Amino acid sequence: MERKTRERREFKKRHTEPMDEKMVRLIAKIRTDLCDSIIPISLTRLSPFERKQIHREFDRDPSVTTKTYRIGEEEYELRLYPVTNLRKYAEKKAEEAIQSGQKVVLPHMSSYERFIVHEALKNNEAIKANSYGEGDDRHIEIEPELFGRGLRKIMKKIKLF
Repeated sequence: MERKTRERREFKKRHTEPMDEKMVRLIAKIRTDLCDSIIPISLTRLSPFERKQIHREFDRDPSVTTKTYRIGEEEYELRLYPVTNLRKYAEKKAEEAIQSGQKVVLPHMSSYERFIVHEALKNNEAIKANSYGEGDDRHIEIEPELFGRGLRKIMKKIKLF
């Protein structure tokens, strides 16, 4: 048992190289760009080692999610999603829909971004959020709920409507 632990430590020492100046600058720029944005950052033309360094850096940050997508035979795209900012944006737009009593249409989003928004709004009884459109035109519309979900469920059970 002790030998395996020692071997793991030695392996980690050999395979954790310090970041070069280029990566430090790139990570600082990414943090700055994600600060107040709801738009994910997309990075291509990174080596596997650079992608791994960025994943490792941001995987400890709960406000950002990193995902790697294959875009060709040997090309990959790394996306960094500002999860916390998207949640705040969704809650702000839901509040706007409640205050105005009008439907609020969010911009076009990827499936993962829509997932984050739906998860952020799923417990809000005062609104309903649905996705509409096809492909790249898919977006979320937030509408104020007239009676609330709970009352609607009760009405269905007693078959008033």
